Amino acid sequence: MKTVHIIIILVLVIAIAVVITTISDSSTYSNFSDAAKSPGKELHIIGKLDKAKPMVYDAKKDANLFSFYLIDDKGLVKQVIYHNAKPQDFEKSEKVVVSGSMQGDIFIAKSLLLKCPSKYNDQKNPAKFGDKEFK
Repeated sequence: MKTVHIIIILVLVIAIAVVITTISDSSTYSNFSDAAKSPGKELHIIGKLDKAKPMVYDAKKDANLFSFYLIDDKGLVKQVIYHNAKPQDFEKSEKVVVSGSMQGDIFIAKSLLLKCPSKYNDQKNPAKFGDKEFK
């Protein structure tokens, strides 16, 4: 075998390994009922903050403990514990994506991603801008 053939085979093997690793690590959005069926498995759950239930964060006691309740897309409410500081403007977020796993009846989040409301939603097509009027 020529060295060119060996190099091509090695490149193909590495490319296949990268594709397999990427596919096995990729995950889709899930919900709390799926997370309860597979405890310990890391999942991404998207939901809304349940503002009727308490958020617990006391930086003086434990700056790395934040607890809140999240409503998933199926309407199921679960407590989420995040072992990190509370994100700024957390209450204003429209949607929250938590990445982590279920432990008992509590979801332990490793990371949070917040989707905040857009400040441009109310005025998509303004009829008037300054002293100019649009028709």
